[in-house]
Amino acid sequence: MNKINFDFKNKTAVITGGAQGFGFDIAKRFLESGARVIIWDIDNNMLEKAIKNLNNKNLSSNIVDVSNFKDVEKCVNEITKKSNIDILINNAGITGPTAPLWEYDIDEWKKVVDINLMGTFNCCRAVVPNMIKNNYGRIVNVASVAGKDGNANASAYSTGKAGAIGLTKSLGKELADKNIAVNAVTPAGAKTRILNQMTKEHVQRMLSKVPRGRFLEVEEFTSLVCWLSSEENTFSTAAVFDISGGRSTY
Repeated sequence: MNKINFDFKNKTAVITGGAQGFGFDIAKRFLESGARVIIWDIDNNMLEKAIKNLNNKNLSSNIVDVSNFKDVEKCVNEITKKSNIDILINNAGITGPTAPLWEYDIDEWKKVVDINLMGTFNCCRAVVPNMIKNNYGRIVNVASVAGKDGNANASAYSTGKAGAIGLTKSLGKELADKNIAVNAVTPAGAKTRILNQMTKEHVQRMLSKVPRGRFLEVEEFTSLVCWLSSEENTFSTAAVFDISGGRSTY
């Protein structure tokens, strides 16, 4: 796959869930494109591995629970004492258990929504004031086709991602008179560790819905996120960009 060059020099990006999967690959591509990158993750071991593997002087990290606003706010305040936050990638998320809604554990349901939806809200809530002050920002919220279509036995995940789509549309409109773009991406299943959280039957059911007949490659996803995060994206905002191999038709 041929990579298009992006220019992220003099830009600071925060990537949540950046120690693995989509977030890790986005961090790698941003660093290659000249950005200063700060990855947030709740898993310290994965953070240490990511820092070691990426091995870049422009990379730093924080242990952050995105579902805890005070935790998020504290990190944002520390970062903005030294620089602006130009790019925010809300990538942190969990799938949670697979079960019918009427059998879903209530605490697990809340946990999934707290991370996937409230985590996105918390990060936007803390970062947007700095972007407004700087009159520049690019926010990409990682949603899912599940937020559009709804996946059976994944009501918490589907609900959290649908909420993130609604948040994107609302915030994008609120910031449309500024040089700040807020967009969501809705990938189908991809070859990441998140598939390991699902049953084989659930994974096969997901794959059967994709006309391309395969899972999304991480690098394909990163390319779309890079464009949405770049200065080239001067018009698209409050939008949902599908990358589902033909699964979604709207």
